[in-house]
Amino acid sequence: MAMQYEFITRSPEESIALGEKIGAKLRAGDVIAYLGDLGAGKTTFTRGLAAGMGLDDLVTSPTFALVHAYGEPPLMLCHFDMYRIESEDELETTGFYDYPPEECVFAIEWSENIAGALPRNTIRITLERLGDAERRITIEGDERFADLRT
Repeated sequence: MAMQYEFITRSPEESIALGEKIGAKLRAGDVIAYLGDLGAGKTTFTRGLAAGMGLDDLVTSPTFALVHAYGEPPLMLCHFDMYRIESEDELETTGFYDYPPEECVFAIEWSENIAGALPRNTIRITLERLGDAERRITIEGDERFADLRT
């Protein structure tokens, strides 16, 4: 059963710092489903995930490429943007199945477009704009995230 954890961040730097703490707890095979409107800070948060995973790649939005892969096996971060994907049937064309889950953490923006293709143990992270820089970040996941503090 998923547990829910809620945080308020007041700047992009605080969102990145929270992402780093989460990234440090991730392991190959984890799937993160982002939920949040355009401009909610999903890519900014992913910069923190990458840093927490020990990756020093420059994380950018995968909007036009559909996927950016960072790092190397045995632990990569595969950052997908499913904004233009209208159904699970279109996943074949995105490269989604080209990345081995045993070597990757999947971070998926616009995950609601492929909700039926996500595994049961998907970690859901909702980013909600409260102001220009303030965000409510809700994590639905397992007990690994119980001790996080911003």
